[in-house]
Amino acid sequence: MVDREQLLGFLSEDAPYGDLTSELLIDPSLTCHGVIQLKETGIIAGLEEAAEIFSILGVAVNSRARDGELVVRGGILLELEGPARGVLLGERTALNIIGRMSGIATKTREIADKVREKNSSCTIACTRKTAPGLRVLDKKAVALGGGVRHRFGLSDAVLIKDNHLLLLPLEEAISRAKMGSVYHRVEVEVRDADQARRAALAGADIIMLDNMTPEAVAGAVRAIRGVPGGDSRIIEVSGGICEENAILYALPGVDVISMGCLTHSVVNLDVSLDFLPDL
Repeated sequence: MVDREQLLGFLSEDAPYGDLTSELLIDPSLTCHGVIQLKETGIIAGLEEAAEIFSILGVAVNSRARDGELVVRGGILLELEGPARGVLLGERTALNIIGRMSGIATKTREIADKVREKNSSCTIACTRKTAPGLRVLDKKAVALGGGVRHRFGLSDAVLIKDNHLLLLPLEEAISRAKMGSVYHRVEVEVRDADQARRAALAGADIIMLDNMTPEAVAGAVRAIRGVPGGDSRIIEVSGGICEENAILYALPGVDVISMGCLTHSVVNLDVSLDFLPDL
């Protein structure tokens, strides 16, 4: 979960000087009872963050579902009870978080299931193509949907990309990375079977086959597995992969398929907050 300060920042973005409408219309002592309800079936995510937002605003929350669960259309996710002003102030921020994260989790689960049906040892991963400021939430949603977070950012993993290789040779880049960072696996991005073979021979731990056709990927996998120690290399496929073609890349020998579309083209799940009559 994102930290409390970031959640407060989300609230401040939506109401930097308070909720003008509610402050004009709603008596501070008025309480209400409401529910957050799902309007389409999907994998739910963001409930933990939404509950914390309402807690900050003095609203009691009863969770009726858990993050990572499949919930059918019409299912109640959270029950809310407390000051009406607090519920109204947190409503849109909470719904935005649940909707976005659930959309990511649902799409991840759909693609992951298709990929694993073809290649049970292959998983899908997200990339750094996330909304600025929302990376923690986006990547958490991928994990809740059954995917892998990949590296969180530039500081926590070694990934030698094409622009690095324009500045120094592939073998030298891998050597420098392995010598300078003995506690991290070294990943390198390659564009063809020859580069893949050279990366395996140079000792790369993870080899990313970038922007290749499925036929080219199959050839690169053979090249990697054919060198000494090649069977121990993790093979990742990336670049231009989406829901429609992901299954074409779930080939024997491919361990990971990384997909920017999991987080850069999000379709929110539809959720709503409805007030209920006093019990």
